[in-house]
Amino acid sequence: MLAWIQFLSFLIVSGFSLYIFLVIMYNRYLNVKMGQPKKLDQELGTRLKIFFVQVFVQTKLMKDPKSGIMHLVVFYGFIILQFGALDIIVKGFGFEGLPIPGYDVFVLTQEVTVFLILLAIGYAAYRRYGEKLPRLKKGWKPSIVIFLIISLMISVLGTLAFERVFHSLEASWFAPITSFIAAPFQGFGTTVGAIGFYTFWWIHLLILLSFLIYVPQSKHFHLIVAPINIFLGRTDSVGRLEKLDLEDENAESFGVGKIEDFTQKQMLDYYACVECGRCTNVCPASNTGKLLSPMHLIVKLRDHLTEKGAVTSKTPWTPAFAFPQPATHGVQAVSASGFDWSSGPMTTIEPTLQRQKQMWTATEKPVDELNLIGDVMTEEEIWACTTCRNCEDQCPVGNEHVDKIIDLRRHLVLMEGSVPTDGQRAMQNIERQSNPWGINRNSRADWKEEEDVGHVPTVKENPDFEILYFVGSMGSYDNRSMKISKSFTRLLNKAGVNFAILGNEEKNSGDTPRRMGNELLFQELCMENISIFEKYNVKKIVTACPHTFNTFKNEYPDFGLEGVEILHHTELLDQLIKEKRLVPTHEMNERITYHDSCYLGRYNNVYDQPRDILRAIPGVELIEMTRSRENGMCCGAGGGMMWMEEDTGKRVNIARTEQALEVNPSVISSACPFCLTMLADGTKSTEVETVKTKDIAEILDLAVFGEPSVQNE
Repeated sequence: MLAWIQFLSFLIVSGFSLYIFLVIMYNRYLNVKMGQPKKLDQELGTRLKIFFVQVFVQTKLMKDPKSGIMHLVVFYGFIILQFGALDIIVKGFGFEGLPIPGYDVFVLTQEVTVFLILLAIGYAAYRRYGEKLPRLKKGWKPSIVIFLIISLMISVLGTLAFERVFHSLEASWFAPITSFIAAPFQGFGTTVGAIGFYTFWWIHLLILLSFLIYVPQSKHFHLIVAPINIFLGRTDSVGRLEKLDLEDENAESFGVGKIEDFTQKQMLDYYACVECGRCTNVCPASNTGKLLSPMHLIVKLRDHLTEKGAVTSKTPWTPAFAFPQPATHGVQAVSASGFDWSSGPMTTIEPTLQRQKQMWTATEKPVDELNLIGDVMTEEEIWACTTCRNCEDQCPVGNEHVDKIIDLRRHLVLMEGSVPTDGQRAMQNIERQSNPWGINRNSRADWKEEEDVGHVPTVKENPDFEILYFVGSMGSYDNRSMKISKSFTRLLNKAGVNFAILGNEEKNSGDTPRRMGNELLFQELCMENISIFEKYNVKKIVTACPHTFNTFKNEYPDFGLEGVEILHHTELLDQLIKEKRLVPTHEMNERITYHDSCYLGRYNNVYDQPRDILRAIPGVELIEMTRSRENGMCCGAGGGMMWMEEDTGKRVNIARTEQALEVNPSVISSACPFCLTMLADGTKSTEVETVKTKDIAEILDLAVFGEPSVQNE
């Protein structure tokens, strides 16, 4: 009779909990369905590979080895303990347990796993409250899961220990922990053992069911959503922006002006977020006191989506007849902190975290009256992003932050005409003269007429060219970047490359307008450039600008560019060195650190070629910064920030320059004219006159031709 009562109680409690779980899950599903449908490519093989590598090997988590190992122990520990949980539940109904071969070994693995999980959770608590990592939130809410897991592990040990008392089992080396716990109770008899066993059995079950209900209502919803999010993630070029159909006559607006304008896949990102803060921890804006925090971007959009969804779909915990509706949240104005960047650390996220915590508060304004831009995301945040993608590279659950920010910018630019003054000026100049300074478009090729350049033919002068050198606006107009163009063309001539430039027919690539949200201007430039490429039968393009390189390679194909190979100048130079067409024979005797351009590295995985070029130069000592390669910090120029002033916190380029100076280089090298400009300004601002800033092409130029040692520019 007691066994039937036990079983019936189990069914009632478990069934009710499962019902609540399914209702919550359905409401979350309805929230995601509020978004726009997203058509996914069908690269099943690629998706499965990414899924298994990131979910089961957890490569993203291992970018921070300490927390990565801790998470691996918990992840696989819980998989192992699911069999143990089933075993415990079965024993509660009077059975001996699961019919598992080598049952004693199974028991031992359960106890060892419980012990390892307790160690891992203890370390997790230490990282949060001992090391006090700024990226990890503090307080009771972020710590609930720590208490739940510890309680669950204690309930497992308590159940198994009192099972030994209940059935008078002798101590065993296959159950060392529970044998030790059970030892003091062995003389109390089976009644005490039975009471202890069923007490811990029910505690174990109720904690498991509490987990079931708590998980989809918390950040730990990532346990369910993250694997799905990773599987549904992009398999094409990372960071490629979606094409807007500007000719859609049925479109009421462009970009994202309300939460429902985001795609369903973007909304899935919100529920996948674990609030680990890894994204914010590497963000150049967050690290230099700007308001933008990628983690808070996701969390605020998630809260807003959930609150807006609750207008039509309630969770079991907020029934209108019993409880007042939960408050909606919005932003309130909070001034920047008075943090002293001159005497403080090079970078810190604490001022940004403090502002974000203060500004996201309950509001009496109904959720359907809140403006997504203004009441949820501020324009200050939206325009602080450098689009470096370090946040996405670090995110262990596959969230994409940059596309959301660009979608918000698109709405501001295309629908509201709201752009920072400096950015607006740059886009107007690009529209009028095809360059951000507004210099006469007919002066684009003037740089090649200077006497130290050598032969630089146009496509009209050399119609049989093999490679089109797309110089770009920086290389054509900026005095500092022109030196890169000159060095590169000298090297091309030395190697016997059959190349040509477009001259005054060349136009802006459109990267800046697109990243600033002006899709209309981008598409106009894109179609004009493609038309010119087709006119001259271009089959291969090389450029020294990673932004142009990325746009041509990954985004122009959406608009009809086909059969054209796109190279960055470091890729071509590295190839020419390996083919012995360029031989660097002159010693440089320089201690060089290389700064990775975001659009070359994280966007296109070009890390080794620039370094291989430097290693091929006699006398060069190549040293790496602490933040390099995939985790290299942005120079601060991407996303249109090259043309806008920073008026909050520390300048990003100053912070990056200080990181470079930490390794005591004589030369800071880069492979991007934007980066070079920012780093050169950084060395001037930090008054380090002995450290030079040079592009890879300039350094190779000196090593090949043997000109005098580099002078600081």
